[in-house]
Amino acid sequence: MTGCLPGGRIEVIVGPMFSGKTEELIRRLRRAVIAKQKVQVFKPRIDTRYHPTKLTSHNGDQFQALPVADTAEMRQHIESDTRIVAVDEAQFFDEEIVQLARQLACQGKRVILAGLDMDFRGEPFHPMPALMAIADQVDKLQAICMVCRQEATHTQRLIEGKPASYHDPVVLVGAQEMYEPRCRAHHIVPDHPAFRTEAASEVEG
Repeated sequence: MTGCLPGGRIEVIVGPMFSGKTEELIRRLRRAVIAKQKVQVFKPRIDTRYHPTKLTSHNGDQFQALPVADTAEMRQHIESDTRIVAVDEAQFFDEEIVQLARQLACQGKRVILAGLDMDFRGEPFHPMPALMAIADQVDKLQAICMVCRQEATHTQRLIEGKPASYHDPVVLVGAQEMYEPRCRAHHIVPDHPAFRTEAASEVEG
């Protein structure tokens, strides 16, 4: 890739739920506004937990955002004089967002993306691994485990108070579910094939 304009960069903010990803994204955007830089902020249309047209952190911070269905729709709304393009809940977008981020950075724009690096199963949440790989800066935030109060890097999905099965869909729309940050030791995923294989190996040994 040659001929990129100076100043472009990709920043990725990841971590489990309740680790402050959206809060950190909003903090960077507010600093950009103070610096009188033009920003455009996007969020996935399926994320309607707090407000349909605003980024909302768990502590109540908000920032205006445009909900879009996919990367193609996002691309249509990006204006040429925008200095900063920000995306929250980037894990819900398609793989095309990786190419878009690279193109925007090559145009001299600062691209900031926040999202879950792992799903509730503890597996990479696409397209976040690819975004982290091409980023100029990656900040992996941690939360507090709700079991032992140590640092948490995983997201525990609970359905009716019990850990969700590995075979449950990654995205549940309208389900009665809740999430907790957990450390690796207290992150429980029933029926996870990797854990089942490890347990079987111990028995065989």
